Amino acid sequence: MPHLGEIWYFERSLAAPLARPLRRRYALRALPRPSRGGTTVLPTSGETRVVCLADLAGGGMPLLRRLASREPRIRLIGITRNGENREPAAGCFATLPSKAGSTLVRTTVAAAFDNIELAQRERAARAEVRRTERELEELNRIGVALSETRDVSALLNMILSKARQITIADAGSLYLVEETQPEALDAGLGERQLRFMVTQNDSLQFPFEEFVLPMREDSLAGCSAIRGEVINLADAYRIPRGRPYHFNKRYDQETGYRTRSLLTLPMHNGRGEVIGILQLINSKTHPAARLTSAESVMREVRPFSERAVRLALSLASQAAVAYENSRLYQDIEALFEGFVHASITAIEQRDPTTSGHSQRVSRMTMGLAEAVDRTETGGYAGTRFSREQMKEIRYAALLHDFGKVGVREEVLVKAKKLYPQQMDVVAYRFDYLYKDLEAQLEHEKFKALLEFERAEALSRIGALEEKYRLRRAELEEGFRAIVRANEPTLMPSGQFDRLFEIARQTYHDPRGVERPVLTPEEVRFLSIPKGSLDPDERLQIESHVIHSFNFLLQIPWTKEIREIPRIARAHHEKLNGTGYPYKLKSEEIPVQAKIMTICDMFDALSASDRPYKKAVPAERALDILDMSVKQHELDPELYQLFLEAKIFNRSDKR
Repeated sequence: MPHLGEIWYFERSLAAPLARPLRRRYALRALPRPSRGGTTVLPTSGETRVVCLADLAGGGMPLLRRLASREPRIRLIGITRNGENREPAAGCFATLPSKAGSTLVRTTVAAAFDNIELAQRERAARAEVRRTERELEELNRIGVALSETRDVSALLNMILSKARQITIADAGSLYLVEETQPEALDAGLGERQLRFMVTQNDSLQFPFEEFVLPMREDSLAGCSAIRGEVINLADAYRIPRGRPYHFNKRYDQETGYRTRSLLTLPMHNGRGEVIGILQLINSKTHPAARLTSAESVMREVRPFSERAVRLALSLASQAAVAYENSRLYQDIEALFEGFVHASITAIEQRDPTTSGHSQRVSRMTMGLAEAVDRTETGGYAGTRFSREQMKEIRYAALLHDFGKVGVREEVLVKAKKLYPQQMDVVAYRFDYLYKDLEAQLEHEKFKALLEFERAEALSRIGALEEKYRLRRAELEEGFRAIVRANEPTLMPSGQFDRLFEIARQTYHDPRGVERPVLTPEEVRFLSIPKGSLDPDERLQIESHVIHSFNFLLQIPWTKEIREIPRIARAHHEKLNGTGYPYKLKSEEIPVQAKIMTICDMFDALSASDRPYKKAVPAERALDILDMSVKQHELDPELYQLFLEAKIFNRSDKR
């Protein structure tokens, strides 16, 4: 059977007899006894998991302690001559007497190896989280840089440069999809083609000329553009049979370059259309490497990983949006309708549970505005909306929630008080506590067997098992209490006493460091009295109004519809000044925003379930709106028109 790790011990030491029976499960390595006054060089563990058995009083113990402190895959078990110092010594995972039974030795060694594996998984998880955070930060920085670049030529070069940077690609090219004859294309007579716009190469400099090629499936770029698919080749010279495309070797033959790994990505815009192609060449092991020979290519080039593909696709999407935005500034009126619908798609991709919300609010808002326009009685008898003002209301309603793209997605869809990764960490922590408790029990049981007669030992073992059972039950009840506290229900603060009691408990991690069972941040989230958001997260959600307003201000609206930002900004304001973000009073709120607020509230209440709340029936939603009217939050006349015209029937939630 394969060995599960290595056991190291010094020759002719107290540890040697304890190590020999372990040879069936582990590889044994006898180390030469350290010479008095001499220099002893210990091996390194590399990728191997190692448990060292060594005399606590032996001359090699300081060397092993230093080695274990440096090597994360090494655990040290101290051996005592007469069973003294039964508690783990400094730098040791555990301590065993020299006459320990084989079962105790096996159990302790197995626990040490389990501890190494657990620590490895924890390090890997932390490294993955850090890498993901760095990638997200880099993508955000790239997104900001792309959005700030308006010059098309500079933007295209930046897109390719950033794509190569995050995938460590040595070279790359960018193509744009263009129509040869737009008018003929509409009639089904024209064709689309790919224009070779930008090329970059770290290892080779050569003259660049812009050219076009037909958009057909026999080329990599053409096939990716037509199908909207990613093509990832480990070796461009070995394309699997049956593929419609081939690799053009002419460039390599003319320049002496060698293309190996090749990634072709479609750049999708907000409407799902392919507007360009990114082609990345030769993903490198070392970013600074230069591929100047066939040997360097074989040594340095690797296939593009799945992670690199995901990152490049994300950047390609950002790049497509940035490119289109730069073009939108040239003809905002002609593309405005498509831009609005692309924006709504972006909102719903961030939070799929609210899919269709903007369209439903827009339909109801338009319906209520038409009802106001028709009324001949009451305070709104003289209110009339022009055609341009109705367009203004529609666009404001469609775009009122666009600012959600500026809210962190994890906050936007947060269903419980702790984020999923936080709850996973708590669960792993309790798993560790269970394992640690089991290890302590086994240690104490074997200790009893060694120190007492059989009858006394069995009696003590029974007491230990009962103590373990009670402690295990206490831990399980504590974890259940945490799970209950994690639910976003309305709870009186007195019910958090159990949570605070758990938070006062501590444990020792694998390195012996004392830590709380619940961190202060976890306690802060779990003790949220209502809902799933703490005050800061609630402010982040509310900030979507400011994000929407700031976004809409950037658009060069025509004179007829320039009030769109101001209308959208006020859709969460209340007549009595209790709304947000500016706590406007009735006379400060545009009538169009008052109309939208009623429709927005009804849809938010009655739409399909969301992670943080259940939908309510339309009748109950109307009761809640009626209560808001009585609390002077909503306009009573507009609400009456909402009821009389049955505007709520326009909310098609299917």
